[in-house]
Amino acid sequence: MSKVKRDSVSVSIDIGTTKICVLVAHKKPDNSVEVLAVGRAPSHGLKKGIVVDIAKTVQSIKNAVKEAEFIAQMTIDRAAVGISGSHIHSYNSLGAAPIKKGFVKPQDIINVLSAAKAIALPEGQQILHVLPKYYTIDDNEKILDPLGMSGIRLEAQVHIITGSIASVQNIVRCCQMAGIEAEDLVLEQLASAEAVLSHDERELGVGVLDIGGGTSDFAIYQNGSIRHTKVLPVAGNHFTHDLAIGLQTTISEALRVKEEFGLSHESLIKTNQIISIENVEGKSKRIINQSELVKILAPRIEEIVHMLKKEISEQHLQSMMTTGLVLTGGGSLLLGADLVAQEILNVPVRLGKPDTGHILPETLDSPIYATGYGLLINSIERKKRGMEYLEGPLVTKILIKMKSWVSDFF
Repeated sequence: MSKVKRDSVSVSIDIGTTKICVLVAHKKPDNSVEVLAVGRAPSHGLKKGIVVDIAKTVQSIKNAVKEAEFIAQMTIDRAAVGISGSHIHSYNSLGAAPIKKGFVKPQDIINVLSAAKAIALPEGQQILHVLPKYYTIDDNEKILDPLGMSGIRLEAQVHIITGSIASVQNIVRCCQMAGIEAEDLVLEQLASAEAVLSHDERELGVGVLDIGGGTSDFAIYQNGSIRHTKVLPVAGNHFTHDLAIGLQTTISEALRVKEEFGLSHESLIKTNQIISIENVEGKSKRIINQSELVKILAPRIEEIVHMLKKEISEQHLQSMMTTGLVLTGGGSLLLGADLVAQEILNVPVRLGKPDTGHILPETLDSPIYATGYGLLINSIERKKRGMEYLEGPLVTKILIKMKSWVSDFF
């Protein structure tokens, strides 16, 4: 691969609890994007997004990277990496700084964001993202882009996302041991939102819930920028384990049954299909009705949605979800999940798929790839806009484009 072409390649790695997904894309001379490769491998060594076995995690990453390298016919040595897990926390903060030259320059924005992130963190936590909600100048109207505007005092309302230092370092170390430099770490629900939300949804107000294998990651956008994030500790693997216990079968058989026949809303039962499943010892089979799956799966998806409803209520977020909720991630493929969410939250709910256009739609047009595709698009857009790192040797904390600022960035 030529030097010019290599420089135009972006790679993302979605390190999930159930799967590792590697996407490789190339920005062509006409600025269109072509996906060169998709590498997938089962994920071992992670629990709820946290590394619990480094050796197994490293091998899983290597397996997915190797497949992507074979398809793309190139060596992968760096990538944008998604991060999630129960160790993720978020805070809102306000910062203020004087406008030194009478009008806002890039350094003034750097100063006000630095002031906003100067908060006391719990021991063992570090800042991953500082995401501006809006700015004000001299206590006037809220603005998204203050660059070049006149005034005396600049304030910034920001959303700060933190993660466990140890957990972040373990993800980075696993990538390094797999031969990959993590050039950026991005919270997974932010990446998923990049892939599945429309411009109008971001402006008017929308929630996105990425139901992964180990965690369900929630975010709210309004007026084009992030408003709130939350990681819920219940997700797709709980569906599988519930089935394994309730049906007294193996984990692998429970996964098969969930993917082929799983329902979480009784209105979807049409003929009460008969299903043959293996017993837990694997030597015999028995017959069950599809209605039995609903009885097992419905309470778990209801639990997730009720946890989400509690968070929305306690944080007074309902008014921000003007256009409703978007479900994405592998767990959202459970039939009826959207109906359950709509009934409990009383808002419109839709399934979010990556907006890939003509780019391998048969491969990537699934909620399973929302995080990986969002990471990829974010990486491509960052390179296209010529953004530079302002601080942080590895984790992106603040990104700047010298001529214009974007209000929602990674």
